[in-house]
Amino acid sequence: MGKSVEVQGTEVSILTRDNKDYISLTDMVKAKDGNFFISDWLRNRNTVEFLGIWEQIHNPCFNYGEFAIIRSNAGLNSYKISVKEWTEKTNAIGIFAKAGRYGGTYAYKDIAFEFGMWISPEFKIYLIKEFERLKEKENEKLGWNAKRELAKVNYHIHTDAIKENLIPKELTSKQVSVIYASEADVLNVALFGMTAKQWRDNNPNLKGNIRDYANVAELVCLVNLENLNSVYINEGINSKDRLVKLNNIAIHQMTLLTEDNRIKKIENIAKDKKLYLE
Repeated sequence: MGKSVEVQGTEVSILTRDNKDYISLTDMVKAKDGNFFISDWLRNRNTVEFLGIWEQIHNPCFNYGEFAIIRSNAGLNSYKISVKEWTEKTNAIGIFAKAGRYGGTYAYKDIAFEFGMWISPEFKIYLIKEFERLKEKENEKLGWNAKRELAKVNYHIHTDAIKENLIPKELTSKQVSVIYASEADVLNVALFGMTAKQWRDNNPNLKGNIRDYANVAELVCLVNLENLNSVYINEGINSKDRLVKLNNIAIHQMTLLTEDNRIKKIENIAKDKKLYLE
């Protein structure tokens, strides 16, 4: 599982199920003073009404017949129902009980926030705040991953163009690797002013390669150069002419990118959050 938030000194775990986040009510209830159980909350008529409306909106398989029976009994002194009984009778998806490791009762965020009100209004506000902070961090990381995947896709487009236009048939693996390396260096020289080997010779104590140490502006420019190089290859432009074109484009784009406040903002986020492309 691995995800959690800390709310007023209480660690609250979060479980992902069907690509949706469910928050642990079992952890949340630890923050409540006195003896309080999830079943106490679940037997309340207002809770049942809220859960029923939520399920009607989000769950096409919700059992309205069983729900009507439960609702008619909710609030009575004799009425009791467990989370397991609720889910089994109504086919509910918003809340569930899990056994074993990371066991406990989990609820979708809307329901967990509502449950938080039963802990205290203050706890609910802090829970929402910490959950939103967690999602912001995840979205930032997702943005970096999307950039990495885009670079991978562009690399495949780039290498496919090389295969179709520069690699004669029946080349040895060694010959193929030389062609790939030379194309990579066309981009390296156009953008960084040196080949991969030259960079390694100049930086013997650094691990990785020249592109691992590129900043955000350089990475954005590199993606664009890869796309353009693929077009130039398909057009039959030779390596020397492509290098001149790509270098001119790199100079122009880097001038614009280094002045772009959005790029500067991403750079600052990367430094603050220590998010690196690996």
